[in-house]
Amino acid sequence: MNNDSQASASDDGFSVAITGSGGSGAVTAGRILLEAAAQCGFQGLMTRSAGPQIRGGESAAMIRFSPDPVACMGDEYDLLVALDWLNIERFADEIPLSAKSLILCDPAAGEIPALLRSNGAEIREVPFKVFASGLPEGRLNMVALGAAAVVCGLELSAMEASVRQVLQGKGEQVVETALRALGLGYNHDHRPRITIPSPGRQDNRWSITGNQACGLGALLGGVRFVAAYPITPASEILEWLAPRLEKLGGSLLQAEDELASINMIIGASFGGVPSLTATSGPGLSLMVEGLGLALVSETPVTVINVMRGGPSTGIPTKSEQSDLNIALYGLHGDAPHLVLAPLSIRDAVFTTQWAVQLAEHLQTISLVLSDQSLGQSQAIIEAPPRCKQSLQRAVERSPGGDYRRYQLTQDNISAMTLPGTPGGMYTADGLEHNTRGTPSSMAADHREQLNKRLRKLEKYDFGDDWAEIEGEGEQCIITWGSSAGVVKEVARRLRQQGEEARVIALRLLAPLRRQRLRQALEGMRKILVVEQNHGGQLFHYLHAQGALPPSAQSLAQPGPLPLRPGRILRALEPENRR
Repeated sequence: MNNDSQASASDDGFSVAITGSGGSGAVTAGRILLEAAAQCGFQGLMTRSAGPQIRGGESAAMIRFSPDPVACMGDEYDLLVALDWLNIERFADEIPLSAKSLILCDPAAGEIPALLRSNGAEIREVPFKVFASGLPEGRLNMVALGAAAVVCGLELSAMEASVRQVLQGKGEQVVETALRALGLGYNHDHRPRITIPSPGRQDNRWSITGNQACGLGALLGGVRFVAAYPITPASEILEWLAPRLEKLGGSLLQAEDELASINMIIGASFGGVPSLTATSGPGLSLMVEGLGLALVSETPVTVINVMRGGPSTGIPTKSEQSDLNIALYGLHGDAPHLVLAPLSIRDAVFTTQWAVQLAEHLQTISLVLSDQSLGQSQAIIEAPPRCKQSLQRAVERSPGGDYRRYQLTQDNISAMTLPGTPGGMYTADGLEHNTRGTPSSMAADHREQLNKRLRKLEKYDFGDDWAEIEGEGEQCIITWGSSAGVVKEVARRLRQQGEEARVIALRLLAPLRRQRLRQALEGMRKILVVEQNHGGQLFHYLHAQGALPPSAQSLAQPGPLPLRPGRILRALEPENRR
């Protein structure tokens, strides 16, 4: 990579991939690099990738930083730092390189794979292992990190501060050795250095993962009880929540399986405590019967589903937006409920808080669809927005002699009582019931309660938060969840080329704001629905809801490869337009 290409790369941010075998410290090095970029005032994003092995295997950290918000990775990487060559071929598609790219590697690691030589990238060998072996307990990932910092144009002082921040729990000796190794890598190359213009330190920046953001949103929404069974890639939500719930007077219980966890949170919510569980696709499947119980008994619960490649065990360490169908249609019977999806790590705080509050207020279930890419990625962002509404559960504390738990009301929301409230007893089980809660198989009761559960969602005013709508023009890209980041990047590039595009990123997927969506699509000559799954699940859902014109097109790409801006731009080129 020459100086000109480095300067050019910095205009749109700088992209780095760090790869190595399991335990090589690739992800730790990526975290340090991201935090150093934050020290210099940049915003950034780090995604990570790993093989399906429980231990060992290959791992990679992908980092992009820029003076502006970073919502996705680019089309190719400016720098690849290869700590070793173990299973590097498995990342060939995930880490695209070009003749403008630079590869930093250790000559001691062996012959450079042919697939990396074929793209024309410049190769620069640095003796990581030799430098590291000269230090007690020296780690070559720290030497490589120092060399990478030079190429990235990050100051040594920022790198050192980041090492101390990330490794502070490892002990002073580990930190000092890491700093020495970092310095060896940083100072080995005396060629002129490129300095990417730094925005300067910003004090309002957050460093947070999507799973942590969902956890924070849950706490802000009022959740004080969590029961869950660990599953990749949702477990970090539980790990983050456990100590923080305790400080707020709540608790987290690790259940024996997903069936137990969903029933535990239903019980806690019935007792008046806002409750939540987090899982992934296989776990959500096991929870479906319990979710039906919560819905028919109008007991509010929230489930965060961090999606991964499926079906079945699928690709548990990679991302895919393929659980939309089960979230929308998976419950048996007529079971209207809430389905939401955060549009970014920053948005995960707001969306999860809103989902909890909506579930509480509307006395229903909220399914929040995150995914591995969003959940396990870390971002440097501006302070995230929070839900300004104060939506709470209607609780009847002084029921009269004629208390009817499922009374028909104008807004179809009837007040709950808490267990032990005098005169407030009612039956809450999975059977259909009348307005008192007495089990009933009468057609009139069934119809009344079906209408009640449907209309309280259909008639509720969700305001403008159902979607984020940006841009003008006569072409429109519709997307949802974590795919919103790459779609917004496409719109930005189009503006740079003198073209306009409207982006509609759906946050509330059910109940679909069909009329609002139709209004937003008026006058569009080109509509493209973009999502990361194989079957075009959102595309077909919108058609089934009568929300799309026949001319709308689908761009559905399954995981584990991320959607890239170039792929979407090519789909919008004139020859691909109807």
